[in-house]
Amino acid sequence: MNLYERAQAAKQATPSPAPPVQPYPIAPVPPESPSVTPSPSAAPSPGSGFGYATSPRPNETAKLSARAPAPGPMPRTDAVGRLKVNAVETLFERLGTRLNDANLDEAALQTMVLTELNQVVEESKIPLSSAERKRLIREVQDDVLGFGPLEPLLGDPAITEIMVNGPDKVYVEENGRLRRVPISFDDEDHLRRVIDRIVTRVGRRIDESSPLVDARLADGSRVNAIIPPLAFSGSTLTIRKFSTDALSVPDLIGLGTLSTEMAELLKACVNARLNIIISGGTGTGKTTLLNVLSSFIPSADRIISIEDAVELKLQQDHVVRLEARPPNVEGKGEVTIRDLVRNALRMRPDRIVVGEVRGAEALDMLQAMNTGHDGSLSTVHANSPRDALARLETLVLMAGMDLPLRAIREQVSAAVDVIVHLARLRDGTRRVIGLTEVHGMEGQTITMQDIFAFDYSAGVDANGRFLGRTIPTGVRPLFADRFADLGIQISSRVFGANDTWTPRR
Repeated sequence: MNLYERAQAAKQATPSPAPPVQPYPIAPVPPESPSVTPSPSAAPSPGSGFGYATSPRPNETAKLSARAPAPGPMPRTDAVGRLKVNAVETLFERLGTRLNDANLDEAALQTMVLTELNQVVEESKIPLSSAERKRLIREVQDDVLGFGPLEPLLGDPAITEIMVNGPDKVYVEENGRLRRVPISFDDEDHLRRVIDRIVTRVGRRIDESSPLVDARLADGSRVNAIIPPLAFSGSTLTIRKFSTDALSVPDLIGLGTLSTEMAELLKACVNARLNIIISGGTGTGKTTLLNVLSSFIPSADRIISIEDAVELKLQQDHVVRLEARPPNVEGKGEVTIRDLVRNALRMRPDRIVVGEVRGAEALDMLQAMNTGHDGSLSTVHANSPRDALARLETLVLMAGMDLPLRAIREQVSAAVDVIVHLARLRDGTRRVIGLTEVHGMEGQTITMQDIFAFDYSAGVDANGRFLGRTIPTGVRPLFADRFADLGIQISSRVFGANDTWTPRR
């Protein structure tokens, strides 16, 4: 055997060293696993000593397998959810601005969206049951044509107000109480799409240059939206719902807002063409009561309503509805309520109904009341009848006219005949808690007297609901003589008397 052959034979007889094993962190051992103490006689071998990953024992393998998620297909609900997101994005890409086209009627828009949606579902190749398909179509239609997750809240008649504080927080007012609901938007963009859909339908806009807007829904519900950078916590949307059917006097009496005697007196006041101001805080029902009082106006009268955003539902036939307009992108084209009040005086009105007085239009409205336009109705934010008069004085000063305070108060006392004050009580109910007559001036003070006042002394029941009601004070107002001049008769119980009463001449 030569030298080369001997070298090859020695190489084959020598065992090759084991390949090195790269260490990595020790796999965690379940708490219930018994600790293993290595035998001192046992030499550590690769793969079984400290510093090396040990192979799990059979019982440990079973435990790890039980805890690990079993691989499998994606659940059907996740697939449907992903299909919904893709369908919404695809519809917005395909239809674009046509979704917010005010010239398209609702039926044509729904047909167009449904056709495209069916095509998207067929292209997805995802098997859907009949129930899943119907739910998918309904939810996508709500997102594309409606108001997304707000749709069930808008359809709930028990909910009177919806407040969205960013995409993740939605609150509602139900039975006069606020509560959070488990509803959210997908993200900020989803909420912004809903806001854009609302405002574009009424010819308004909202963007960074004009980040707040007042609008309305098709049913007359009031909408306010404000977006970043003004809304730091995310886009904020507030919807004050109005009933599809306007509330009537029996409805308010049944709710406890009005008493029968008060309703009879208010009807006589409207027929006698007295100027009435409805005062109260936010959400007390001023617009609702204004709708009810307007129903007392005779159908032969020509009514002109003026509002910042149309909300009133006047039931007469001869009605002209005017709506203020905000400035355009260039800051031009604004038409204020004051402009509309001035213009209404040239339209031969029998009655002027101003949805809410909140600015310099107060001066023009008071002048109209004092120059032959009796029987006007309006609302104002105030905490009491006395505060309502003080607020009217402040609003007149906003007109920029350098009028002395006494002149303003004489205008107010001469123009306003009755103040109806509403409040939302602690139990969540909205009630008329005062009906006050404005007498006139005594020195520098406007004199008033309460005709009805709420009785708080009755206390509350076990549920915290007030047991009291608005009762007559027993004072007969001075304007009752006007009822006799016009042949308007009212029952004596209106003023708390038991016998038949006829105003003196």
